[in-house]
Amino acid sequence: MSDVVDAVVSIGTFEQFVAAINAHDMEALTSLMTQDHLFVDAMGNRVQGAQSMHAGWRGYFAMCPDYWIQIRNSFSERDTVLATGEAGGTIDDVSWRTPAAWEAVIRGGAVAEWRVFADNKPVYEILARRAP
Repeated sequence: MSDVVDAVVSIGTFEQFVAAINAHDMEALTSLMTQDHLFVDAMGNRVQGAQSMHAGWRGYFAMCPDYWIQIRNSFSERDTVLATGEAGGTIDDVSWRTPAAWEAVIRGGAVAEWRVFADNKPVYEILARRAP
């Protein structure tokens, strides 16, 4: 494929993945991840494998039942998509939102890597209020 076609396919897959996150659609999320999918959070924690991330997303949605991401700008070159925007939701009845960025590597119409860059301070402050 040409670089332009690769970029168009990549941004389409990225948009589907974002829609699945916002819909909390576990089936769609799992189907959009490669088997060897790599997730890297803003702290550098890594989770490898679509099945492991299925459990990870399920747990995150349980903690933050209205989690959402909003993309403001995105750029795609070949198999990589970079995007900026915001993420937010509610944890323990406390709303939060923070600027965020994402990097996705697309392979074969699925997300092979999903990296999040965000200030997690609002989330950590909410979690710190929980009783030990």
